[in-house]
Amino acid sequence: MEPAAIETKKSSIIPISIIAGVFFIFGFVTWINGALIPFMKTINELTEAQSYLVASASYISFVLMALPASSILNKIGYRKGMSLGLFVMAIGALVFIPAAEARTYWVFLTGIFIQGVGMTLLQTAANPYITILGPIESAAKRISIMGIANKVAGALGSLIFGSLLLSGIGDVNKKLGSVSEQEKEVLLDSMADSVFTPYVCMAIVLAVLGVLIRKAPLPHVEPVEEEIEEGTTEKTSIFQFPHLWLGVLTLFVYVGAEVIAGDTIIAYGISLGFPEADAKFFTTFTLMAMVATYLLGALLIPKFISQGTALKISAVLGIVFSIGILSTTGFISVLFVASLGIANALVWPAVWPLTLQGLGKFTKTASALLIMAISGGAVIPPLYGRLVDSSRTVLIDSGISGEDATPLAATESYWILIPCYAIILFFALKGHKIHSWKK
Repeated sequence: MEPAAIETKKSSIIPISIIAGVFFIFGFVTWINGALIPFMKTINELTEAQSYLVASASYISFVLMALPASSILNKIGYRKGMSLGLFVMAIGALVFIPAAEARTYWVFLTGIFIQGVGMTLLQTAANPYITILGPIESAAKRISIMGIANKVAGALGSLIFGSLLLSGIGDVNKKLGSVSEQEKEVLLDSMADSVFTPYVCMAIVLAVLGVLIRKAPLPHVEPVEEEIEEGTTEKTSIFQFPHLWLGVLTLFVYVGAEVIAGDTIIAYGISLGFPEADAKFFTTFTLMAMVATYLLGALLIPKFISQGTALKISAVLGIVFSIGILSTTGFISVLFVASLGIANALVWPAVWPLTLQGLGKFTKTASALLIMAISGGAVIPPLYGRLVDSSRTVLIDSGISGEDATPLAATESYWILIPCYAIILFFALKGHKIHSWKK
């Protein structure tokens, strides 16, 4: 290795480590929603549908704030943008204090939305920054490292906040139906108070990190402009990049597929007859599969395989594993759902550099559009749920008992994943190469 290359590699270690810390933060904050949903349901006495607004509040922020975030980044740059995002997240954490005091659901949702705004800023800044921090050919390797930080943080966040917020929730739920109204208020107020310490600590940590990121030795980087071919004119609009829009569509269906793989596996296992005590660990299988594949990506890209090849392999595996789910039952079928973690892990790391390549001055706006594609996680999983409900109804009408119809419907409805992975495969094979509407 040339001395200059060694020096470049050394100089990138610190900024990569810092950005990994940023990915750790929004992985931690994102995954605590799993604990917040049952917590909010109990202390605010919500229906199932109302409790899932916790997730909706985060998704809405990505859709509404991604383009404003890109405008902010155009004015203040990546580093200041990440710092600002952390401060906004700290403010969102502090909103949980009056929300718990009043035990008012819309105030909780406001805090979650504000945190989502901060995460939108972080995501819109950190993803393109790590993409263009080094050679575009090795961007998927760097993003894979970010994925490891993100998923490890998610596991920690889920465990820590699950133990802090959900301790004794089963006993509380049992008591609520048999105590007086006054005793119920005392029980729920006491449970709501459990958010004080963790969210004050979170706010302090986020604010401190915001200051540190502002002072951190992050190099100023700018994306490379696409070379203008002879006889063509310089592009003046993001609408002149078809591969960008195909990349947005690809991330949209990918996030939907990833959420289905992670969020339905427990319910799917229970529908197949596994006890809840066993099924609650099934999401960990998916997570472990993703982390292992991230590690492979970090080791293999770009030295042994290109990020385009990694994306092709991921899409093909997604189709194969989806067919496996449809063709099997029992624990084997659950393992195929968990194996989708292998198919999903390298999609995000590969799509970002393939989409942003050559966008130059449009990179920040394009990044915002890619962040908005996270809304696929709010659209496609409910479609899966609707398919399960409708399929179950059809099966019962055809004479199959409800007990048998539920697992069959849950299995059959995973067909929705196949068109998602087909779109990813198209982008991997051809879509990312279409840089102009004209041949």
